[in-house]
Amino acid sequence: MKMLKILFIGFCLFPFAVQAQRIVNLYPGHIPDSKKTVLKNIPENPSEGLIRRVITPTLQMFLPEKDKTNGTAIVICPGGGYSVIVYGGEGINVAKEFTEKGVAAFVLQYRLPNDSFQVNKTIAPLQDAQQAIKMVRDSAAAWGINPDKVGIMGFSAGGHVASTEATHFNKALIENKSNASLRPDFQILVYPVISMQDSLAHKGSRTQLLGNNPSKETIDLYSNELQVDKNAPPAYITVAADDKVVDVDNSIIYFEKLRHNKVPVEMHIYQKGDHGFVFRHPGWMEPLFEWMQNNNWMNK
Repeated sequence: MKMLKILFIGFCLFPFAVQAQRIVNLYPGHIPDSKKTVLKNIPENPSEGLIRRVITPTLQMFLPEKDKTNGTAIVICPGGGYSVIVYGGEGINVAKEFTEKGVAAFVLQYRLPNDSFQVNKTIAPLQDAQQAIKMVRDSAAAWGINPDKVGIMGFSAGGHVASTEATHFNKALIENKSNASLRPDFQILVYPVISMQDSLAHKGSRTQLLGNNPSKETIDLYSNELQVDKNAPPAYITVAADDKVVDVDNSIIYFEKLRHNKVPVEMHIYQKGDHGFVFRHPGWMEPLFEWMQNNNWMNK
């Protein structure tokens, strides 16, 4: 009884700490575009390592302490070439950095494209990104979030998920009875896959998402540099010039498309660091935080 009392008191005193790593299913009922299967996620619960199979997409929330919160939220899409999800290094670790700055962070375990589990594997990750933005907005009051300060962030292939959501938000691929806006208020892209064109695409990501012989129409549709218009969200992009995995021209061309459409955009290019430089540059988020402050995303 004494132990139970202590646990109860701890919950009352530190509700945000208890909620900080809560995991929720992304969809309350049927998962759209899914096929019936007895298979489970691998691993079944998100961990600080790699996720190799996603049947049931989830959102893991990291809420800042109440006295720190500034009302901004970010949905984080880790990378992994659409084959795995680097959930720990590009998800959990980054989320914790955001909460220290008062930003609520939500790590998205999106479905990895797979014909065995999805009717149309090309739309599954985008559906999950749309649903994540919708869920955060619909729950904004309960989670202490300003629904007009909800952004999306992506690394590598997760950057393709994020930039697809940032350029394909006008067409809802999910049920949206609340009529929540699916447009992120801002986008943050880290060594992102942007294009599916032959000259730029990360071949592994393209094959995983679009298959071996996609049509030109499909390639163009998921080449997000071709989908930018004046309504795209403001963007922060960071890459390394010597990236040997995803051609840095993905980011440069996307930057140019945003700039020419008069969408506010800032870009930071490290001279060296290669792909995955965030694991080797511990201060890489400082310019990002400065950008967020300058654009009122981190102000109360």
